[in-house]
Amino acid sequence: MPAISTNTAANSAVRYLNINSAQESSALAKLSSGSRITSASDDAAGLAISTRISSDVTTLQQAATNASQATAILQTADGGASNISDILARMKSLASESASGTTTDSSRTYIQSEFSQLTSEIDSIATGTRYSSQSLLDGTSVFSSGVSVLVGSSGSDTITITLSSLTASTLNVSSLDVTTLSDAASALDTLDSAIDTVSAARASIGAQESRFNFSSDSISTQTENLQSANSAIKDVDIASEQATLSSAEVKTQAAVSAESAANQMPQYLLKLLG
Repeated sequence: MPAISTNTAANSAVRYLNINSAQESSALAKLSSGSRITSASDDAAGLAISTRISSDVTTLQQAATNASQATAILQTADGGASNISDILARMKSLASESASGTTTDSSRTYIQSEFSQLTSEIDSIATGTRYSSQSLLDGTSVFSSGVSVLVGSSGSDTITITLSSLTASTLNVSSLDVTTLSDAASALDTLDSAIDTVSAARASIGAQESRFNFSSDSISTQTENLQSANSAIKDVDIASEQATLSSAEVKTQAAVSAESAANQMPQYLLKLLG
């Protein structure tokens, strides 16, 4: 029934104009942000899942940094252990020379002088091999008792770094003497044992480093898969959303035209009173 006091057609046109305008605004927000979920009302469950995945990705990225730092620590320690191994090899060579019956006592004195300097150098390297101001090979750092490194998204995903003490005292070479033939012969056995100790320590370092390398590869794979999963949940489908925007724009324009026409209807009805 035509009426001039209540313009039902205009009210209906305004309602649809608001609906279409909100749909257009939502589509623009999604396209400009690149995200399908710009507010919790878009997909509450998807937002919760996406937020959890994003937090896991952030944690894994930090875990990758942790693994990289742990590898650097192990490489630093291995470099120092390698130098100590070289020193022990030189000390064994000197002990072998002193243990020969063709070596004179005066020559053994010179050999002992170098031997003592090399013993001191072992301690210098053990103390001087540092990472973040902590000596790695003298048994004074936290690494001697074991340090847990987080390499995953859970607090239980850890790898422990443990480094052995490789000081002259620990290797039992601090009191070795090669000034006599018998002492030199005895030093050879001790040096063999010390070399085996250093080799075992380097093998342990290498095994730990290998584990961190594999862990880094696993972290990269997990991060890639989680980012892909998060993309499927959160990222907007550009083609689909553009189609939605185009449709909303057309409907908004139609609603504006309808509103304009509806507002003119009372004027037409007034002519009936003339």
